[in-house]
Amino acid sequence: MTKLSFLDLVNVAEGESPADAIRRVGSLAAHAEALGYHRYWIAEHHGMAGVAAAATSLIIAEAGRTTSRMRIGSGGIMLPNHSPLLIAEQFGTLDALFPGRVDLGLGRAPGSDGKVARALRRDFMREAEEFPRNVIELRAHFTGEPDLGLLAVPGRGAAVEMWILGSSLFGAQLAAALGMPYAFASHFAPDLLDEALMIYRRDFKPSAQLRAPYAAAAMTAVAADTAAEAEYIASSTMQNFVALRTGNPGKLPPPVENYVQSLPPALSGMLGHVLQCSTIGTQDDVARGLRNFIARTQVDEVIVHSAAFDPAARMRSIELIARAFAGLEPEG
Repeated sequence: MTKLSFLDLVNVAEGESPADAIRRVGSLAAHAEALGYHRYWIAEHHGMAGVAAAATSLIIAEAGRTTSRMRIGSGGIMLPNHSPLLIAEQFGTLDALFPGRVDLGLGRAPGSDGKVARALRRDFMREAEEFPRNVIELRAHFTGEPDLGLLAVPGRGAAVEMWILGSSLFGAQLAAALGMPYAFASHFAPDLLDEALMIYRRDFKPSAQLRAPYAAAAMTAVAADTAAEAEYIASSTMQNFVALRTGNPGKLPPPVENYVQSLPPALSGMLGHVLQCSTIGTQDDVARGLRNFIARTQVDEVIVHSAAFDPAARMRSIELIARAFAGLEPEG
């Protein structure tokens, strides 16, 4: 049966500090666990005023601190920014603290711009080309195969579930070749979703980690007690998308009435395209959106991103999404 999981970008709203956003993670993760979400992922970003998830493994630890059953992890760690050994040690530490429920989703994108890459002292282009080799090296730090001639402590023997993340066909091909679970970032890059899933399933090679393909896909979801309220809450995310695509990224802005109607046609068309994989409305509306998305993709797991300027509205949205999903289960 399809599972429901949650992606947290640790959004910083206008008028607050990154510390405010980080301090919400624990209560948000506990709330998601109580509602039955399967896993809670944090996404690495750098140099963005509106995203406070740079020290990803530390924030994952905060989600682990307030939960006991739900899987926690990265959606994802941008491996070109790091050495495989360092990530093995960090996630080996997380597994020691929260045994048997840590995920390590790996992406090839920078999660930053060129200035940040230079500040991280990384040659991003070279590291991106080395991504497949580095994934294999990282996996070997956990399993010991092949023998790398050094020991990740902690890390060796850790029960960390590794994933490949992507928004293009490259990640699908790599996940299939390595026999790893695969998650597609369709919440912001929907164009290649169907083709990527087809390639992943068609070319999948069983591994010691995974015997059959396991695919997840992300979508934006915002739920409220009325459709108008949901559209109003979602306008904060919509403004964020427009700001990012027009080169003016910033903190999560307060919602505005009739935001889409206020946009010029070019921007409203762009926004509609980006939000192809989204469901916004009442609990029943969101249930229909989830059902259609699962029917289309046949994914094993849906990962929802649900942001709101008002923390209380976000908690309510997460609750209504979980209820909407629970209502799908009898239909399987």
